[in-house]
Amino acid sequence: MDGINTVANLMALSARTAPKAVGKDYVVIEILAGKEIQRLGEGMIAYGDESGKKHFDRDGENVLHSQSVVLVGLKDAETTGLNCAACGEEVCPEINTIDGEFSGPQCAIRVLDLGIALGSAVKMASLMNVDNRIMYRIGVVARKIGLIDADLVMGIPLSATGKSPYYDRAP
Repeated sequence: MDGINTVANLMALSARTAPKAVGKDYVVIEILAGKEIQRLGEGMIAYGDESGKKHFDRDGENVLHSQSVVLVGLKDAETTGLNCAACGEEVCPEINTIDGEFSGPQCAIRVLDLGIALGSAVKMASLMNVDNRIMYRIGVVARKIGLIDADLVMGIPLSATGKSPYYDRAP
């Protein structure tokens, strides 16, 4: 377990130091272990049952078989002010005016920042030979049950066993 904790911390470091647009950092990171993982996995299974949405149960079971989960999200990410229209609007919109599973809209450039941070984190896990997978459903429930204060979140479960629990899963 100590090895997984070390890797999770290195992943957080990699996400933190990943390049960010216009030199502004809106990325937030949390590392979950122990009872927090249990709470998250059980919460995902319950959310799937309540909402009728597919695969929250499957992914929740994956979380329950994980030694750690790294959450990476965006919080109060201001637009870059480029008016680039990548978000679908001609002029940068006011962010976080709609609340659903995530809060939005989000600036597409800031979402790219999140993607780069996630890529940096999973690269570190891969370099350390720790099984991992970026999961949208983890972020939905982690945000809902207050495990992270963020507007848009993805989760990365970690496992170091003989076979990765995150692939070759039931569809």
